[in-house]
Amino acid sequence: MIKKSNNPQIQIGIVVPCYNEARRLLQENFLSLPQNVFLLLVNDGSTDNTLDKLKKLETLNKNIQVLSLKKNKGKAEAVRMGVKALLKDKSINIFGYLDADLSTSIEEFLKIAERLEGEVCFAFGSRIQTINSTIERKYLRFVIGRTIAAIISKVLKVRIYDTQCGCKVFLRAEGEKIFKNQFISKWLFDVEIFFRLIDIKGIGNIADCALEYPLEKWIDKGGSKVSLLYGFRLFFDLIKIKKRYK
Repeated sequence: MIKKSNNPQIQIGIVVPCYNEARRLLQENFLSLPQNVFLLLVNDGSTDNTLDKLKKLETLNKNIQVLSLKKNKGKAEAVRMGVKALLKDKSINIFGYLDADLSTSIEEFLKIAERLEGEVCFAFGSRIQTINSTIERKYLRFVIGRTIAAIISKVLKVRIYDTQCGCKVFLRAEGEKIFKNQFISKWLFDVEIFFRLIDIKGIGNIADCALEYPLEKWIDKGGSKVSLLYGFRLFFDLIKIKKRYK
């Protein structure tokens, strides 16, 4: 069970799901945290020495804590359980999640968090290649990703370039509702987040309450736990999600 932070300045919480990430976890990437940021590292039943590395990080920074799940739950449930544990700390009013390899950096996460103002309650990173950005993705994953993104955008009936980037940020009130119940898919839960937000806010208000933020830098560091073959299963998950929120 997560312990309440002793730092009264904590306002932002970040969940990082970790499953067999021992080789990709770089200690230096996690230690330079601003005083108002709390990091919850969720060990999702890893079978390598991921937990040892996470525990080491926990001892090096008081704003880092580890939540260890005995059995592998999959990314969706690991993130959800992390969020529910994180929000027991009432000082956290903004939260989100990042991938363990920090392909999107903590610094860029915080830039996105700054955009949560006015009606905007949800902001997410988008791997849009621009003249001013550095987006490095393996070509095959890029092609498959763009095809999937186009289909997802069609199903959602909302124009979104990148639903699957592992950087999402929420205001507490709406985020609590989105993460209240289990997700249908272990990996496609990002899409279900959009469906749940539409349920909460109404499809006509999505453009006002959600912000797609072009990332300045995103580097594919390899070691993804999502097989390319999942692209075929993904469509069955998408059908189940669409039926649930029809």
